[in-house]
Amino acid sequence: MTTNDDVLARLAKIDCCALSDALDQLKMGGVVTGLTQGSGGGRVAGRAITVRLVAGVQTEGTSKHLCATAIELGGPGAIIVVEQRTGIEAGSWGGLLSMGAQTKGIEAVIAEGPVRDIDQAMEMKFPVFARSWTARTARGRIREQATNVPVQVGDVTVSPGDYVLADRSAVIFVAESEIERVLVAAERIVAKEELMAKEILQGVEIGTVMGANYEHMLK
Repeated sequence: MTTNDDVLARLAKIDCCALSDALDQLKMGGVVTGLTQGSGGGRVAGRAITVRLVAGVQTEGTSKHLCATAIELGGPGAIIVVEQRTGIEAGSWGGLLSMGAQTKGIEAVIAEGPVRDIDQAMEMKFPVFARSWTARTARGRIREQATNVPVQVGDVTVSPGDYVLADRSAVIFVAESEIERVLVAAERIVAKEELMAKEILQGVEIGTVMGANYEHMLK
């Protein structure tokens, strides 16, 4: 039986360009571009713990800061995905949250919205992907509405438990029910590209390697 760890290990070996090609081949969505990796060492793979933030003031007496519940639920193999689409410039994530997430072994955070304290995340080498950067606090501006509910990132609806792959090219989400066939398609594409790369290194002309067959390799 395939385990979650096996799937994540396979996913982590694939870059977002190859995974995007696989989704094109299968006529599926899931690719989000324009989220910048501000910190961390490159590609990350995991499963989504989602947080939705909305405009408003955190209720007085609320025991937890926004995103704290997601961190408490997380661990190795988890990626926190935050929706902050209010249009308000306010940090949906910050330095202490990065510290808390890294302490739990969480792989990364992906924020559809602004993030603050990116310099601190860089020092920690904790991977943070965000739509923009800010110094403005969430206090008095935004609050958490819910954890582990569907959220919107780019034009993709992300559900709790979706598989996530992110690198400097894109952030990609794949539903658990689709991950096996997407991985198989992506692995085939990677294998084809590795053969093409080998031919180039052996001196085969690039026009020969990337001829008409390249345009049809996803069929």
